[in-house]
Amino acid sequence: MLKKRDLQECLSLYSLMMDPAVSPYVRYQCQSYEEYLFLTKQLMVEEEQKTVISRTILNETGQPIGTIDLYHIEHQSGFLATWIGSPFFGNGYSQRAKSAFFVELFLEHWIETVFMKIRKQNIRSRKAVQKLPYVKLANDVYPDVYQRINLNEQMYDLYYVERSAFFENSMDLHQVVAT
Repeated sequence: MLKKRDLQECLSLYSLMMDPAVSPYVRYQCQSYEEYLFLTKQLMVEEEQKTVISRTILNETGQPIGTIDLYHIEHQSGFLATWIGSPFFGNGYSQRAKSAFFVELFLEHWIETVFMKIRKQNIRSRKAVQKLPYVKLANDVYPDVYQRINLNEQMYDLYYVERSAFFENSMDLHQVVAT
């Protein structure tokens, strides 16, 4: 479902990203395939420097369908950015990718808190994140971070996932399935 980024998937990801239903919500805006290729190379270098963790989201057949990143990593926290190509909307890929990514972040990279800033007008993403039992609204819990992401105007809601809450909810899900 997730794999480290490589340049071979850039063309298919770029074409998915350019869809008007997707492009306004992608963190890295690109005007050309060459620019997307350059940005992907840059992300791969940043991952080596441990300032970013970036993965490609794959469907069941191994086709690249989107990306998921943790950026601005500092003090065992960072910001999550995810996008899925529109042909794959509504199939649960985003939720499964987030769960798999959180397991990697919390167990392999020892991240403690993952922040998500979601544009207030991005109803699709807000609804998707609110379905995840381990995600909490952070506007009031982390007011300094909330103010930092909304310096000029309140464009974003801030959400967060803590390592402990994620694993508590994961254990609850496993107990329900086991009984």
